[in-house]
Amino acid sequence: MRRTDDRLLPALLLGAQVAVWPGAAWLRGGAPSGADLLAAALVGGLVTVALAIRRARPVPALVLVAAGCAIGAQPLPTGALAVLGSAGVALALFSVAVEREATTAWLCVGTLALWQLAHGLSLHGLGDSQGLDLVWTALLYAAAIGAGRYARRARAARRAAEARLRQASAERHRLPAAERRRMERELHDVSAHHLTAVVVTVEAALGLRERRPELAREALTFAAETGREVTRALGAVRAPAPSPQDHPAPRERLRELVAGFRALGQPVTVEAESLPDGVLGDTAYGIVREALTNAVRHAPGAATTVRCAHGDSRTDIVVRNAPPAAPGPGTPPGRGLGGGRGQHLLRGRAREAGGTLTSGPTRDGGWEVRAVLPGRTSAAPVAAVPRSYRVAQYVTAAALCLQPLLPTLIVRDEPTSTDAGGSAGALFALLATAQVLTLLWLRRAPRATLAALLALAPLWPVAMATGGYAGPVLLPPLLGTLATGLALAAVAARAPGHARLLPRAGVRDGLTGAGALTGRALTLPRRAVPRRAVPLVAAGVHATVTLVAVLAARSAGQRGAGGVGGVGGYAAGTGWALAGVGAAGVVLVCGAAWAGGTWYGRRRRVASEAHQDRVAAWTEEAVRDAWAERRRIAVGLETTVLARTADVVEAAEAGRLAQTADRARDALAAMRALLDTVRVAEARAERRPQPTLQALDLLVHQCQATGRQVRARLTDRVPERLPAAVDIAAYRAAETILRAGGDEPAELVLDARDHVLTLTATGVPHATRPASRERLAARADALGGGLTVTGPDALVLRLPLATPLPAPAPTTTGPGDDHRPPAPDAPFPVADTARRAGGTPPHTESVPTHPTNRAQRADDGPRPTTDDPGPAAREQEENR
Repeated sequence: MRRTDDRLLPALLLGAQVAVWPGAAWLRGGAPSGADLLAAALVGGLVTVALAIRRARPVPALVLVAAGCAIGAQPLPTGALAVLGSAGVALALFSVAVEREATTAWLCVGTLALWQLAHGLSLHGLGDSQGLDLVWTALLYAAAIGAGRYARRARAARRAAEARLRQASAERHRLPAAERRRMERELHDVSAHHLTAVVVTVEAALGLRERRPELAREALTFAAETGREVTRALGAVRAPAPSPQDHPAPRERLRELVAGFRALGQPVTVEAESLPDGVLGDTAYGIVREALTNAVRHAPGAATTVRCAHGDSRTDIVVRNAPPAAPGPGTPPGRGLGGGRGQHLLRGRAREAGGTLTSGPTRDGGWEVRAVLPGRTSAAPVAAVPRSYRVAQYVTAAALCLQPLLPTLIVRDEPTSTDAGGSAGALFALLATAQVLTLLWLRRAPRATLAALLALAPLWPVAMATGGYAGPVLLPPLLGTLATGLALAAVAARAPGHARLLPRAGVRDGLTGAGALTGRALTLPRRAVPRRAVPLVAAGVHATVTLVAVLAARSAGQRGAGGVGGVGGYAAGTGWALAGVGAAGVVLVCGAAWAGGTWYGRRRRVASEAHQDRVAAWTEEAVRDAWAERRRIAVGLETTVLARTADVVEAAEAGRLAQTADRARDALAAMRALLDTVRVAEARAERRPQPTLQALDLLVHQCQATGRQVRARLTDRVPERLPAAVDIAAYRAAETILRAGGDEPAELVLDARDHVLTLTATGVPHATRPASRERLAARADALGGGLTVTGPDALVLRLPLATPLPAPAPTTTGPGDDHRPPAPDAPFPVADTARRAGGTPPHTESVPTHPTNRAQRADDGPRPTTDDPGPAAREQEENR
């Protein structure tokens, strides 16, 4: 992270102070005395040293700077500490706001302001000059503390953005490997748990069929049900849900798991004090399931104990089984089923959760698996400020505020003489306080803050006339313009607000036919004052206020005591000239503030867009690579394991017990062969398939990895199969919505009703802006769909499921480019991106599988393995 080197600022301030005094005094011919030079050198050195340590010790540095300037101001002449007493104190306040929390920062600035006010009142009262000094001090301190708080937030945002970039870069390379490990682990879980249970149960029934024939029927029923469950589980592995689904309670899941192993004849005892949930609960559940499966394989019938303790700092999981019984005659059920990957996958699962896992034999000849995972409070708690420290802060602040009043309360001196100008100083102080309090809302509501400051501006001439102000006429209105300049800069830095979108009159809210776009809307202004007119209005208000102040002072016949400020007694032309100079100064301040805010806002938006583009590009690359990895494994899964699992179900339903056992072993062998090829790199990396809704979970995972909360959900009304063009377009729309950026929690919901696929997105204010909205509308319009913006952070995209096929080109059709729609009963890949572009009418079933957790039917048989989406889909994708 780049940081501006500001270590020379204290020396630069000291040099500026030397130039002002005594440099200016020497130029005018008045040499300061040696005592004044010595005192100024001591105070300047103290302030410079204090400012040098302001980053490490900001609060002590502020105290030293303020105390040094207050002490040195008494014996030194006017101007001797003008720079250090103003810019030096402001720099120290800025450092406090940057380096400390909000409570300490506001307490420091409030204490310093009250201390200076009490100190000035006890010495000089509240006259014209003191009132203007208070206005200047209030604005200076407000600007310093506001700039410091903004710099603190900007630094935190910059660090967060850099952390997101690092995470996105790491995820770009990690996601494909993580997807491969996930599929490997879940495929192993399916083979280890479900298929192993089938083999153990069926072979046990084969061994006892002469004595207990009823076990054969139970084993066949169990094999058929488990085979269908394997098909459903493999469907979930191949196309997981985009967002984690709600599982039963952890204790209920563990109870069901243990009941299943007890049904296999394994005596299992559970000792669980408390169980984790969420992602940590899934990890713990997978470790226990794999350990129990290994116990059934290698020590069938041995007593097994499961212990789980979920605490604040750690989670302990222990699965221990007794020594296996002596083998009897024949081959024990389930012998030879292990593939040698279980322990490696268990350690990998624990490591990904941030824990460790060890396994090995026990002293009595059994086996123990022990895992240590994070606890409830795995993250280090944020250190809170001790209560005693906070109390000490408030007591010290109160003592400092009361310190200047002690001489007045104890020593009864003659009261300070007051004149008519005292009331003007008090009114100026009240106006300054009102401006500072208004500026506190600048970040939340900059337009409302600007409006309030413009409403306060006309009160400055009123305070001048009411209090009998006799100082420079232009000074009070110009001080009021400075606060408005801050608000103008904040408004200009904001991005232009997007207009509301309302459906065009006479257009039905829904599909109105091919090519109709329901999101085409009227653009209605959200504000009464156009954005470009804001600085003109502000400059006009303050120019009018300045003119009124000058004319009121001239009509009252007052003469300026400070030179150019007085207008009373001068010619009318001089008064008008002075008013023109004041109006020009106001216009210059407002224009500079608006230009500076616009430049800074544009620069910030460009940096933000560049950051979003980098994250989006890396996200797209990671999702494509992970999707290709998933497709590579899924193709082998469809053509081998699912087909053999279907044979298991078929044999079990036919009542062939021995054949069921053989088919289950064949399915396990096919699963092991598939696991052996999981780590093999894809041979055709250049032909990465287009992601579809089956890759939506990868997109959600990648967005979550960069720090944004994203959820995606598919309702039960979404068809199992979608047209290829709709499937790809829906994924691209979701990618466009999330690529628009933002830190707000986002949710995507896909639903289908009346042959229309609906994508509802909430929490996506950036996606409703014109650029993203045009891309979404073009994508929907290409399929005859529609886009509707339902709120400032919500939109609805509609895609018809009955999309007409693109017109074929008869003169260029080759032998492999048949554009004719296939027969309704033609087979299609279940989880393949090789899908037809046009789709079919809603009543046909010959469209590809939708990425829900529904499984392929067990009797579907092998599936084609091509990744080529066909010429029609390629043509439509290229046209789009």
